[in-house]
Amino acid sequence: MDILVVLEEAQGSLHRLSKEAIVGAQELGGTVVALAIGKHCDQIASECSSFDLENVITVNHELVSTYNADGYSCIVKKVIETYSPKTIVAGHTYQTRDFIPRVSAALDIPFIPDIISFSDGNFVKQVLNAKLNAATSFSTDQVIMSFQSAAFSEENIIPGSCSAKAFNVNLDSNIVRSTSEDPFQEDAGDVDLESADLLVSVGRGIEKEENIPMAFELAKVLGAEVSASRPVVDSGWIDSFRQVGSSGSNVAPKLYFSLGISGAIQHVVGMKGAKAILAINKDKDAPIFEIADYAVVGDLLEIVPKLTEVLKNQ
Repeated sequence: MDILVVLEEAQGSLHRLSKEAIVGAQELGGTVVALAIGKHCDQIASECSSFDLENVITVNHELVSTYNADGYSCIVKKVIETYSPKTIVAGHTYQTRDFIPRVSAALDIPFIPDIISFSDGNFVKQVLNAKLNAATSFSTDQVIMSFQSAAFSEENIIPGSCSAKAFNVNLDSNIVRSTSEDPFQEDAGDVDLESADLLVSVGRGIEKEENIPMAFELAKVLGAEVSASRPVVDSGWIDSFRQVGSSGSNVAPKLYFSLGISGAIQHVVGMKGAKAILAINKDKDAPIFEIADYAVVGDLLEIVPKLTEVLKNQ
């Protein structure tokens, strides 16, 4: 085994960042094996059955039926010790940040987190709130890495076929000293920006809180979720769980509909994985237009209500 991809589930299905991690592993080259842990491991293995992987190792044990850092780190450690992969990769999620450092410390294997790209043996990560890129390399026999959201596109997974392979472990209940609560859900609507295909995102160009409903109305017509830049969240105009950027969510929708967002780097790093970006801004020199696929220079307060009305009548 050359590469081990540690998978993560989200509401019983394969997490988007895990799919992206598989793409990154495939681009690294070599034999790729995935590891699925927990009560949904068979479902995850089934989702991976059409990917070009050597196989999917599954671990279903009562002590790790749901995520806990103690059990997961112990299992990943045992799998690494058994198969000796040269490279261990995962998506850079909160879960990864919670337990992978324990694996790194226990096995004395360096951990390079939040990688955005790699080339010629150098691995690039962002530093100083994404203002600079830093190239990192390693000289050890093994390394652990995590890939930043949208560093790779799940659409580029190489298809193929693979089978599942159960891995039996003996876990002492004394090892598992922590438990995790159920995944956080803000409300019954299950707002999940990272999985949304369409996002209508609001910036300071919306001008005041009273104008926020027009973004929600447009999103409703499009079947989209609503997100926002940090200034809008800091102003208290919209809930913090909708924030996109370096201090919020990293998203990769099929369409990112930007309303009055200037395009500061702190925001762009959170939505650069969007397949298409449509931006409306009355400032023709707004940085967002440098990355937008479709640009509309104009007053969103005039454009959005008219667009919404047209879409309603379609």
